[in-house]
Amino acid sequence: MSEEKRDFLAYLRSMVAMGASDLHVKVGAPPTFRVDGVLCPLDEPTCSTADLNHLADTVLQPVRREKFDRELELDVSFSIPGVARYRVNFCCQRGTMGASFRLVPMTIPTLEVLGLPPVLGELVQKSHGLILVTGPTGQGKSTTVASMIDHVNHLTTRKIVTVEDPIEYLHRDDRCLIYQREVGHDTHTFAHALRHVLRQDPDIIMIGEIRDEESLTIALNAANTGHLVISTLHTADAVQSIQRILTFFEPHEQDEIRRVLADNLRAVVSQRLLPRTGGQGRLAAVEIMINTGTIKDYILDPAKTSLIKDAIQTGATQYQMQSFDQAMLQMVEKKLVTPETAIQHASRPNEFALYLQGILGSGTRAFSTTELKALDSPLPEEEPKWIQRKAA
Repeated sequence: MSEEKRDFLAYLRSMVAMGASDLHVKVGAPPTFRVDGVLCPLDEPTCSTADLNHLADTVLQPVRREKFDRELELDVSFSIPGVARYRVNFCCQRGTMGASFRLVPMTIPTLEVLGLPPVLGELVQKSHGLILVTGPTGQGKSTTVASMIDHVNHLTTRKIVTVEDPIEYLHRDDRCLIYQREVGHDTHTFAHALRHVLRQDPDIIMIGEIRDEESLTIALNAANTGHLVISTLHTADAVQSIQRILTFFEPHEQDEIRRVLADNLRAVVSQRLLPRTGGQGRLAAVEIMINTGTIKDYILDPAKTSLIKDAIQTGATQYQMQSFDQAMLQMVEKKLVTPETAIQHASRPNEFALYLQGILGSGTRAFSTTELKALDSPLPEEEPKWIQRKAA
């Protein structure tokens, strides 16, 4: 009598009700959800090799299964009609199979629902330039990009071409004509798709991720020739994004790349997900850098690139820029996140903690000197400039 096969589709369906962002399965461990950033093993038997083989056969078409068996790595998308889509990675570890499923909702959330600043909706209506959405893995970059694309889809008539690996959110044509191309299914490689994209008459090009010098060069060339290009980078903030871009090129090429970036970079949007007050879900704290004349000068001059952080803080009113700490201050004031959460994620946690104690008064827990030192940020000699402007 054959052993009953485990119903992995039931786990995938339950992710929606559980509010889980990910499902992880590996041989020797129970299925594990990630909920609000925390791993939650299910009270289920551990997975066997037979379980993982059954999962792969359920999710993968035969040609994709053969590719995984050959290459030992595979990224695909998977859908349960009427439930959700999933971004899936299959891999091998210690000679056995593992899989990770990222939930992609069927409905694309709006910028307003995500709590993102209105300036993102303005940026995506620009006629040309490069917009980068950055942040560590799992911080909602794909959702933000999809929301920006969906925003322009309902406002103006443009042709949008996306190159993704794999396709996550499905866009339906409204006012825009949207071509979504998946690496491995609609095109062989990112590079192959991007080499041909300019001949497809796009107005907006969305590149799932800047992965190498070739994809970056094509993105910059497209931005320079009158296209709006949107892509992502696994970098923490605007300054690190510029530095990462430069590392794709040889030292003797970097001055020229700085000039191209200064002329074509429209904005860098960096985000971190913070748990909501009360623990129900997470919200994005967003740093927004707009390429003003001052920031253009700072991009061109290697000695001044680090000053971009200060320019972001001072550009809040005039240019709708904001630093992470400015964004989190607003979230604390609106009681969307707790002061403790904001301090843990702040760029300048010590200064942030001291300022919060000043504006929130005795209702905020006082942090001891030992706790503040543990945040690895030197005590400020005076209030930072962004706090002085806020107080004024």
